[in-house]
Amino acid sequence: MLLSKPPLRGILGNCSRTILPTVVSARSIGSALRFQAQVDDISNTLDSNTANLPRPAFNSVPAHGPAATSFVHPVGQHAQPVGDEFWRKIPLWSNISAKDFLSYSWSTKPQLLRFLEAVLPEEVPYEKPGRQTQSRDDFIRDVFEGITAATMAVRMTPYILSRINWHDPRHDPIARQFLPLKSRMIPDHPKLTLDSLHEEADSPVKGLVHRYPDKALFLPTSVCPTYCTFCTRSYAVGADTATVSKASLKPGRRRWEEAFSYIASQPGLSDVVVSGGDAYYLTPDQLALIGERLVALPNIQRFRFASKGLAVAPGRVLDEADAWVDALVAVSDKARRAGKAVAWHTHFNHPAEISWVTERASQRLFEKGVMVRNQTVLLRGVNDDVETMGTLIRRLADNNIFPYYVYQCDMVKSVEHLRTPLQTILDLEARLRGSIAGFMMPSFVVDLPGGGGKRLACSFESYDRTTGVSRYRAPAVTGRDKKNKVYEYYDPVDSLPGSTSS
Repeated sequence: MLLSKPPLRGILGNCSRTILPTVVSARSIGSALRFQAQVDDISNTLDSNTANLPRPAFNSVPAHGPAATSFVHPVGQHAQPVGDEFWRKIPLWSNISAKDFLSYSWSTKPQLLRFLEAVLPEEVPYEKPGRQTQSRDDFIRDVFEGITAATMAVRMTPYILSRINWHDPRHDPIARQFLPLKSRMIPDHPKLTLDSLHEEADSPVKGLVHRYPDKALFLPTSVCPTYCTFCTRSYAVGADTATVSKASLKPGRRRWEEAFSYIASQPGLSDVVVSGGDAYYLTPDQLALIGERLVALPNIQRFRFASKGLAVAPGRVLDEADAWVDALVAVSDKARRAGKAVAWHTHFNHPAEISWVTERASQRLFEKGVMVRNQTVLLRGVNDDVETMGTLIRRLADNNIFPYYVYQCDMVKSVEHLRTPLQTILDLEARLRGSIAGFMMPSFVVDLPGGGGKRLACSFESYDRTTGVSRYRAPAVTGRDKKNKVYEYYDPVDSLPGSTSS
């Protein structure tokens, strides 16, 4: 057992292939812990039985190792035979077929506690060389203390869970993005604010951010299939947590109509990003409705659906029983006939997120004429070295996913341990540029705190490495008295020269 007190009940339910904690009594786990919940759509059927669970029985191949050459039944009627059934390395899913696992409608109900007890070894490596370990129970306690301190609820798709190397979760680049550990957290930067990009201040109507003269960000929902711990929109996305009461953006026709009316009233507005949350959480009908409305607006020449879905649940693209991709393709085709452009903007951060499922899904989208671009966030300990970032960019390019942006990590609460100094992104670009074809080379950018928008990282007016302060101007962003405003980005305090942690 994790603790000597009664077992944690109902820590995870599921909704459409997600794993997330739900609220339980603090007394059952100690007064120091409270758990956040995804309150909108938890399944009423929770599997809280933690008895008689198999202990981990992994072989020596990590979950994101080289694909095997074995083949099993196809996912859909016309699909090719599938590759390595990597999800079967998860003891709870050892008997799950490819058809079930790759279906977005497949329902899984393990609690987070139950899942972790099933997949973790008795001793978890604490240091990279593995000289020091901690017990499974200590690691699980660290996770739940991290959940309490985090601004984002925990939600992970089975696909993402299956790509993590549970032999060594502390140092796995995927786990580092989605599973908060309290022991890893460091104090927030003193200049940090919850809505660091000032999106709410730049919203003329709720759920619509209009910062640039010709572009706007439409947020029809505030739910995602998987929650990133470093989400810049932690002020709104997901469930309320112990640290943040969210400004929820639930789908609603009235709110959407206000956004469409505003877009139509702005003749200079020609480009819209449909995000959230995540467009994967729109129903096919909702996706089609939004797409058709934007195609019909004469001032809109291009729009993009932002979704992490291709990175966290690529099987949906191959599932012939799921209509989401069909709706996207139909909108893309209709826009093309109208002389307008549609793209899918997705979010891969590490090569281990890419599998043969990703490759098949990307190929299908390419054959259907859907433009796919990727936006990566630079994260300490995940992709902040030349080899990892270069491999990611090349693998995306090989799958016709255009590397669009690499973002400097925003100043987000409770993730200071994931931010890098600006110097890291400058060095990465300098070393990678020229080694990759120019049209597949992403822009390395900073989304300026205070609502200045995206600027090339190297376009700073000044950068003091000693203080960690970089200063930028954004001449095209003039709304809300921003003309000639100077924006500052701050390196993590622990990265500054002289810091005991640097």
